[in-house]
Amino acid sequence: MMPLYLHLNKYGMKCCPIDNSLKVLGKKFTLHILRNMILLKQSRFSQFLESIEGISTKTLSIRLREMEKDGLIKREVISTRPVQIEYSLTEKGKTLEPILELLADFSMRYHPKIIFKDGKQRDFKGVFGNRKGLSSVYEY
Repeated sequence: MMPLYLHLNKYGMKCCPIDNSLKVLGKKFTLHILRNMILLKQSRFSQFLESIEGISTKTLSIRLREMEKDGLIKREVISTRPVQIEYSLTEKGKTLEPILELLADFSMRYHPKIIFKDGKQRDFKGVFGNRKGLSSVYEY
């Protein structure tokens, strides 16, 4: 079996694509923000702050800036009184929707005793309905 570094080198890769994805998405609270944008349709700083347990205003500000820099979200200033800021997923950010849904589905199927009060297994579609992201993954 070929060692990973040789395989990566064979295809001209500078690093492992999974490692890179984890560097972008693996920071504390990044996936929580994405989850809330995708599943709860949240778009405002105050919504994230109220619904993500343990996140501070400083950390939330940092993560939102990083996610914007990485091209996952865009920030829009709405000229109302008072001024409002809304965040939305970019096309790049939207590609993560089926991945997050698969992660949720994995836990609901294989760790139901941790996820559900009754400990009974469920799948993502059964809980959240037939959403575009997950169903598109199952079509392949």
